[in-house]
Amino acid sequence: MTIIEVAQGDGPIVLGLPHTGTDLPDDIAACLNGTGLALADTDWHIHRLYQGLLIDATTVRTCIHRYAIDVNRDPSGASLYPGQNTTTLCPLTDFNGRPIYRDGAEPDAAEIEARRVAYHMPYHAALRAELERVRAKHGYAILYDCHSIRSVISHLFDGVLPDFNVGTNGGQTCAPEIEAAVLSLCQSAEGYNSVLNGRFKGGWTTRHYVDPAGGIHAIQMELSQAVYLQAEHAPWAYDDTRAETTRAHLKKILQTLTDWRPK
Repeated sequence: MTIIEVAQGDGPIVLGLPHTGTDLPDDIAACLNGTGLALADTDWHIHRLYQGLLIDATTVRTCIHRYAIDVNRDPSGASLYPGQNTTTLCPLTDFNGRPIYRDGAEPDAAEIEARRVAYHMPYHAALRAELERVRAKHGYAILYDCHSIRSVISHLFDGVLPDFNVGTNGGQTCAPEIEAAVLSLCQSAEGYNSVLNGRFKGGWTTRHYVDPAGGIHAIQMELSQAVYLQAEHAPWAYDDTRAETTRAHLKKILQTLTDWRPK
């Protein structure tokens, strides 16, 4: 089973793809119930949505599903959003708060540690290596973390999620010009709405690699799945028409980041 896929590019952008994988090791799959095996909380088709938008981008993707371990969570187990409903390093529930394991089959501390070593560490080792390679080449690197989620999940947030959710942890993870440029392009996208540091402020990946002064900038894009899927439920079919319109805006964002230079 392939764990990590890396495609190296010559440009300054590294695309992180932490939640598009749908592979589950057999021993983990055997512990899940029907809710877990449905894999509903996948960032469906996000690697397809971004494919080819920026020829010289580097991509780092884990093929392992987030129900095995969420590589965008703090490996210590600390919550990204204290006081709010969220899922854990090795999720025990789906985004609706429903259990995903068969009774008595939840991972214990030893199992969680084994998964961290087997799946979480390799993803971040690959991501770190590519960020350092790109920074060595250009003097800086921009980590653009690619995500999507259903637009309505009452367990996690009220109402309907905006189409473009930009996360910079309150402006801490990147140069202000990067944040401003991405937000401006999202706000000018006709027919779409957007928010900066709303419900999604940037996950552990975005926050962990932050080092603007040292030349590593990070920004998270959480897309509503309504902007590129036929429907936000199984079979999670890709909508070519919606996707191509969205891809045009994403391409502008990525090209603008590629053209950006540190002051």
